[in-house]
Amino acid sequence: MALLDDLIGRITGMPADARAQLEKEVMAATAGRFFIPSPGPQTEAYLSQADEVYYGGEAGGGKSALLVGLALEEHTDSLILRRVNDDAKDIAKVAREFVGEAGSYNGQDRILRVNDREVRFGGCQFEEDKERYKGRAKDFYGFDEIGDFTESQYLFITTWNRSAKPGQRCRIMAAGNPPTRPEGLWVLKRWAAWLDPAHPKPARPGELRWYVRTDEGEEIEVEGRGPHRMGLEVLHARSRTFIRARLDDNPFLRETDYRASLDSLPPELRRAYRDGVFTSDLADDAWQLIPTEWVLAAQSRWRPIGNAGLSMTAMAVDPAGGGQDAAEMAARYGGWVSPFVSVKGPETADGNAMAGRVVMMRRNDCPVVVDAGGGYGGAITLRLRDNGIEAAAFNGANASTATTRDAAKVSFANRRAEAFWRLREALDPTQEGGSIVALPPDNELKADLCAIRYENTRTGFKIEAKEDIRARIGRSPGKADVCAMLFDQAEKMVQRAKAQRSAGDRPTTANMGARHAAVHARRRA
Repeated sequence: MALLDDLIGRITGMPADARAQLEKEVMAATAGRFFIPSPGPQTEAYLSQADEVYYGGEAGGGKSALLVGLALEEHTDSLILRRVNDDAKDIAKVAREFVGEAGSYNGQDRILRVNDREVRFGGCQFEEDKERYKGRAKDFYGFDEIGDFTESQYLFITTWNRSAKPGQRCRIMAAGNPPTRPEGLWVLKRWAAWLDPAHPKPARPGELRWYVRTDEGEEIEVEGRGPHRMGLEVLHARSRTFIRARLDDNPFLRETDYRASLDSLPPELRRAYRDGVFTSDLADDAWQLIPTEWVLAAQSRWRPIGNAGLSMTAMAVDPAGGGQDAAEMAARYGGWVSPFVSVKGPETADGNAMAGRVVMMRRNDCPVVVDAGGGYGGAITLRLRDNGIEAAAFNGANASTATTRDAAKVSFANRRAEAFWRLREALDPTQEGGSIVALPPDNELKADLCAIRYENTRTGFKIEAKEDIRARIGRSPGKADVCAMLFDQAEKMVQRAKAQRSAGDRPTTANMGARHAAVHARRRA
């Protein structure tokens, strides 16, 4: 803003003839253009050489205008998306105002044509709507309010960011304010180098970083475009950056009463939209099972060496069965939860391989809980038991006979509801002595836990179906499932083990193996 004010002052102070000549030259240079970026961050984002730019921060920073301007000035085949289908009409209206009578607009298909350029405006309201854009190559993809989209929608749609036109640049521009819902927290992870204060290698705004994705789905930062050899593969990297949008840099809004409108927002939204704070609190849903404040408190208690001197209490595994989701594993040391181990790719469909992963991570003869609800955990559970490891298959659809621990004594619709409620009770800061649970500072874990909804039915508390959560956040909430198992089924196994030790019947690896051998012998008989 200071630079712009200085420039305006210098122009104002010029002699009349010199100023007239400057105006003539500027008009000649900008003739025929529909959009000129404002000085400052908007121009920096417009000129950035990154393959993916996240232009975000404060409301009123000219984000939507930037998407339209790039499509009209720099690209020939563009797609600009809003999450809700009807909202796409709003950004199409902005584009039509830019071009005036110079373009033709097809309202039914939401396509604007100007000279040799085509801009399509669309929505992706439901997770499966991403399939409508499959194979439709575009040299420019613009996402308005990127935090409203799921990560899987973003990655799937942008797969076809290419052009057959010689010399045509291809890029992706994501625009938006800090996410205020759990569904949008993936944005903080994707641009963590710029947005996460704890990132081990922080990046400056506008700085380019390069990334490749392996066959296992792991994203790795590399130096430059490459090629880079990853095992047997040779991969080329794509660049990424973040540029902060500010209301004060938008000459069209900064002198209006727009800031007063932002000042009137609720505190959590004010921090996100007015201040552009990417670590702001999320707005809780009315039926959110675990308050965001509780999750943040548990993560703030976590320390990297918080398990020092403690034994591993339990482990839990959420299998993936070779699908697109990651298999998730974590362990408990009392109230301290370890960082998650995420495994993707064909290995997750191999019961022996996943059981091997558990064996490598497991310590202190602790019990292991495996989610068997999707049918993927059976093989892992059997392999663990065959090796003398105390393992339990957890099926959330089974009936529950338990009730809540408060005075209301509400029942549960099934075991899954019971497990998540036990996690809620463990995180509750109002319990006697407060909560001692320490969760790793993982944005995906926070998103998973804050995404869980519940309802009170005739059969008791019921947790939202996994498929419905997947539709909202674009993936399975595997990390939340692991946490629930660690503080429910695993806790029961620990208590049983303590009772057995008290009775002089400690379930060691040796006698557990003998017991399972006897069971298999009876089966063969």
